[in-house]
Amino acid sequence: MAKTGVLFDLDGVLIDSERIYSGFYDNLGELYNIEEENFSMAIKGSTIEQILSKYFPSPEASADVLRRINEFESDMEYPICDGVLDFLAELKSRGIPMAIVTSSSDNKMVKLWSQHGDLKKYFDTIVTGSDISRSKPDPEGYLLAAERIGCKPEDCYVFEDSISGLAAGMAAGSVVIGLATTLPAERLQGKAHKLIDGFAGFSVDEMLSVSRVTDKL
Repeated sequence: MAKTGVLFDLDGVLIDSERIYSGFYDNLGELYNIEEENFSMAIKGSTIEQILSKYFPSPEASADVLRRINEFESDMEYPICDGVLDFLAELKSRGIPMAIVTSSSDNKMVKLWSQHGDLKKYFDTIVTGSDISRSKPDPEGYLLAAERIGCKPEDCYVFEDSISGLAAGMAAGSVVIGLATTLPAERLQGKAHKLIDGFAGFSVDEMLSVSRVTDKL
């Protein structure tokens, strides 16, 4: 029998941080006169290195932006989304391996674990921006995570909240469940096998019942 795995994006999926990040990056885009409509959404899923090289290529700008990001994240609180801990506990009790796949930096993850040390125990591996060379919508992160937890990508369920993340999960060949936490459900329609509002009340059996055609029609 195929071994099932579950792969989670971080921001907007496990932790309720997207709105805070959106405000920060939109303000940063205005400060630097970035000509990109909805800058915070344009960079979602990108690593810090990719953001700096594309939008802030000069050494001075890169250094300033990196300083601002580090200062912002050092004071940031990372609340866990409703229902997440119950869902993770159910997965753990059923022996289903789990991974986080995020473009976040290792420094941010240290900060997250300092606030929620109990969260880390649920995951068999963490794939961060430093582990990959191609960010979402490329499936590299999800393919690596599946390999690390000993599962085939097609036997994994991916939970994502962004367009680029959903595309990465699809490209990996996984069953993709979209969360309408950052974007409205209508923006995600047709880009996932199932859409949910969040993890509150969502069970592992419901996850396992998701087919590869749900919400794609």
